Amino acid sequence: MKPETEPSAAFRWPVRVYFEDTDAGGVVYHATYLNFLERARTEWLRALGFEQDRLREEQGVLFTVRRLGIEYRSPARFNDQLTVTSSLSGHGGASLDFEQTVWRVADGGLCCRASVNVACVDAAGMRPTRIPAVILDAMAGIASGPVSGLGSIRGSISDAVQSESIDGL
Repeated sequence: MKPETEPSAAFRWPVRVYFEDTDAGGVVYHATYLNFLERARTEWLRALGFEQDRLREEQGVLFTVRRLGIEYRSPARFNDQLTVTSSLSGHGGASLDFEQTVWRVADGGLCCRASVNVACVDAAGMRPTRIPAVILDAMAGIASGPVSGLGSIRGSISDAVQSESIDGL
């Protein structure tokens, strides 16, 4: 069986495992991986130029997890350095689909893999609403090429979208 490797076209976010992330045995508690995944999706959005609080205030939208499936493969432990990847695998008018992984840096071991569906909702009524065009435009600029590093995703966004929309948020 071929060893698994990090996806090449993915946003990567580093995470260090703190004592608070672990159970009594020093192993990352299963629900803590959800926090790691959330941080990576938030940082992916931030790297595109969007802050969640500003999206709420200026666009009137929030993103909320609608569905999540997770497969745990090998444990992360106290003080491990991890890399969390986020790849946009699809989207609808009011939702985003992500494939996410958590990797141990020391040995390249896959800790978990998750499929996450995130809904765009109206901040006032918490009802599904269309993803704002400015966000879809920014995502279109990265759909065809690899994304890596902290913030380097901005280099993949078209100049027109970056100067017109993202910097204006």
